[in-house]
Amino acid sequence: MTAPTPIDLAHRAMEAAPGDDAARLRFYERVADNELFLMLVREPEAEDIEPEIFDVADGRFVLAFDRIERLADFAGRPVPYVAIPGRALAGLLSGQGIGLGLNLEVAPSSLLIPAEAMSWLTETLTDTHGGLVADEAQIEGLHPPAGLPEALVVGLDAKLASAAGHAPMAFLAGVEYAGGGKGHLLAFIDAAPAAEAALQRAVAEALVFSGIEAGALDVGFFTASAPIAARLARVGLRFDLPQPETETLQRAAPGSDPDKPPRLR
Repeated sequence: MTAPTPIDLAHRAMEAAPGDDAARLRFYERVADNELFLMLVREPEAEDIEPEIFDVADGRFVLAFDRIERLADFAGRPVPYVAIPGRALAGLLSGQGIGLGLNLEVAPSSLLIPAEAMSWLTETLTDTHGGLVADEAQIEGLHPPAGLPEALVVGLDAKLASAAGHAPMAFLAGVEYAGGGKGHLLAFIDAAPAAEAALQRAVAEALVFSGIEAGALDVGFFTASAPIAARLARVGLRFDLPQPETETLQRAAPGSDPDKPPRLR
């Protein structure tokens, strides 16, 4: 028996607590964050893709799977497909009246996600914005984090685990600002400048999908040589971000570049 995927685990938790909004949000977060294998009519052409669309009593659906083996098990024959982030697929389907058949018949997370839910997911992802970007000069005090919901800490851990190569580490700490403001700060150390916007979005999404009010967590970017880095290391909760083992050059899959989304044919 193969190990359950993150989508399987989130689906199980959602099914076990049908009235728990937090569990439902975490499931949709896993769908957005995961790479999905989308069944196509034919091989993709540049950025154009033509998914197989199935008409059933509940509406129109494309089919995608979170493991290539699951796609193969469902199809029973070689079929064209494309690997696409769940968030990019949601964006493609939004407003099209087309839902998502996820892992149908081949996994415990088999589910028909209606078109309305895919549109909601896209709107939720589009509307997330990072909180204040803290400046070292504004910070007067730092202390261990306290009072944050466990769901947020778990959500941050999961979100940062998918941010490979963006930064080596981050620290979560309580913060006091000049002028009397207080809050919590997630401080990234030696983040790649080009990754700062993506990291801000990741934090904002962790807040939204944890059911926490936006703006409840500030973000900071500091170098390892900055005096504040040592202070953060003493009092902060450390997150180690995964680092890519090797760098290889390959053609980007449709949907992997958020600035160049694929197009439906």
